[in-house]
Amino acid sequence: MQERVRTTGKLFRIGLAAGRSTPGDRLRWWGLFCAAAAVAFVTLATVATVATYHGRETRADARGPVITFSKDATLLYREGIDSVGSRPVSIVFVHPLTPEAPLPAGVARWPDPGEVLLSPELVRTGRGEGILNRYGRFAGTITNDGLVTPSERIAYVRVADSPPKGDPRWMGVSAFGSGGGATGEMADQPSVTSPVLALWALTGLPALALAVVAARVGSRTRDRRSSLLQALGGTWRHRMIVNIGEAAIPAVLGTLTAFVPYAVASVWDTRLAPTGYILDHRDVWAAWPAAMASAAVSLLVVLGIVVGTHRIARDGTSTRPASFTSRVPAWRLVACGVGVALVLTSQYVPRKAQLVVFTCGTVVMWAFLSSVVALLTRHLGSWLAANGKRRGHAGRMIGGRWTHAHPGVIVRLALAMVIGIGIVAQMQVWTSRLGAHSQAAAATHQRIKDTVIEVTASGMTAPETDRFRSSLPAGSILLNRTFYDPGASRDPWTTIGGSCRDLRRLHVTCDGDTRAVTGGSAQLAKVEEMRRWYGDLRFTQVPRISVKPDGTQSLLVVTPAPGQLAAVKQAAFTLPNPSVQVEALGGNWLGSSRSRLPNWIQLFGVTGILFILVAGSMSAAAEFVRVRHALAPLSVLTGHRRVFRSVTSWHLTVPLLISTVVTGAVTAWHSVFFIALVQEGSVSWTILGYGITACAAVSLTVGFLGARAAAREANQWRPTAD
Repeated sequence: MQERVRTTGKLFRIGLAAGRSTPGDRLRWWGLFCAAAAVAFVTLATVATVATYHGRETRADARGPVITFSKDATLLYREGIDSVGSRPVSIVFVHPLTPEAPLPAGVARWPDPGEVLLSPELVRTGRGEGILNRYGRFAGTITNDGLVTPSERIAYVRVADSPPKGDPRWMGVSAFGSGGGATGEMADQPSVTSPVLALWALTGLPALALAVVAARVGSRTRDRRSSLLQALGGTWRHRMIVNIGEAAIPAVLGTLTAFVPYAVASVWDTRLAPTGYILDHRDVWAAWPAAMASAAVSLLVVLGIVVGTHRIARDGTSTRPASFTSRVPAWRLVACGVGVALVLTSQYVPRKAQLVVFTCGTVVMWAFLSSVVALLTRHLGSWLAANGKRRGHAGRMIGGRWTHAHPGVIVRLALAMVIGIGIVAQMQVWTSRLGAHSQAAAATHQRIKDTVIEVTASGMTAPETDRFRSSLPAGSILLNRTFYDPGASRDPWTTIGGSCRDLRRLHVTCDGDTRAVTGGSAQLAKVEEMRRWYGDLRFTQVPRISVKPDGTQSLLVVTPAPGQLAAVKQAAFTLPNPSVQVEALGGNWLGSSRSRLPNWIQLFGVTGILFILVAGSMSAAAEFVRVRHALAPLSVLTGHRRVFRSVTSWHLTVPLLISTVVTGAVTAWHSVFFIALVQEGSVSWTILGYGITACAAVSLTVGFLGARAAAREANQWRPTAD
């Protein structure tokens, strides 16, 4: 046992010494450092995501109302919806029935009648829209204990008058502390698997690709050392210890570095740009034990990649390294096929599992697509070598032989481009997934801004609507909208009612049910937008505006100029029995959670692209080091330096161009398939074309710089005994 421990220590020290003295050691040291930091960063981000979900649910339950239908209710409670900009706001209207009315978490006392408590983020973002006076007099803020996240926008409004009896919107509450899943940001919260899948698909995969590239930087010396250890009788365990010793210091330091942003997020609330979401530091702090365990696992994954990418022949009959530089392992091709199969079969699984299966297949496919490209380029290398030999073209023959002998080089160089194009394409497709209604809402807002506003109210008498009209901005038109559904025999229609004076201002005649009169004014554009949203639209004259309590009617406010939505909201929310919802035409689709999805895709995708850029730069730098030393003697053998450009073109540029073409075709198919699966979104062929063009330019640049590095090395090359 002592002998084994002593041997292990010696081998580990050999690995430590090798890490400081092997060719390209600084490049690989920093590569492993960045790779370990990237993998640990994604792992810790996953821990923070899961912890945040747990904290959100805990705080939502703490403020959730316990609804009761008995007479022991001490508080009347109902919910409403508003928005600040395009972000939704949750409104909770309350009316305490006794001085002992219960309080939710985050509220020390109920404000006086007509006063309101606002979340800090709502105060910050809504100050310019008059949020301090929109629902009543501002009486203070809600503490973080009552918010699912510090970035939540929520308001507690104590109505000024007693709610009317029989209003079904008001519910009796006996206590708080149960079932708050439908309040505030929890109303449309997706499952935790959605952000985790997006995180690993857009950021985790590039981090793992960076780890693979870093592990293989300067791999020739390590492969020779592994084969030497085998020739001396060393087992896989001995080789593993040496490889771990070589990679241990940069991997450990990189993992520890990843804790810096996690530690900051566990001490201070952190806003995630460009989403605007604020991480609650209490959730991150509570997950420190899980974070340390996850970081240890990520370190083991990086070391496992280092060990797994340095292999030798298993039969023990040869000391030649059986690394990825000499052949393409068959299991990588099988894995890529499995990824494609998962993508294809995702359309046949249950609807809820389709996106999960598709995402898993996508990750596997992009991870191993470069290996398929390497196999193609290896066969291409054989053909190029034979063609160059037959035609007497030295550069083509040498480049072809190198490509055939070292397909792993092409894999590492192509990996960054393959995954990079995939990430850019997925970011664009996911960003386009706003849906027809959200796109229509954006188009409506572009044409008429917020000049048509719908006010949802549960019953209003004519005197109440007259009072509401008097609070509206000067020049506003007040109408009511009635929805008619005659049943299966006829199609439904919508009626817009108003005074004759108001209808004429909209270029509508006043003789019974009519349609808009032809005209080219801005008012007519508002009528056309109403028709787009309400379908079969008819106008009718009514002497006085009122709203039935059966839910078939609502109010419409048409303002003379845009920018008066805040004033209309203040007039509606300060009524004795405030409205449930006030929004511009189609505004609920502008503020939906899916309209904010592109911000999260951008956050994950840009981070992943940064990792890919590091991987591509490192792989190219390592290849320049190898090429310049290997090509330098050719100037003596050929008598000219044109051979440098020729060899690097056939060995690097041509295979990378082939990788770009294959990747572009697969990306186009993958994007179109995804759109067909979710039945929404669109492919931007322009963006895809830009991505392919950029990768083609990179391919040409890599070949040019490789030839330039070899030419400069040739000036200093002298024969040496090796």
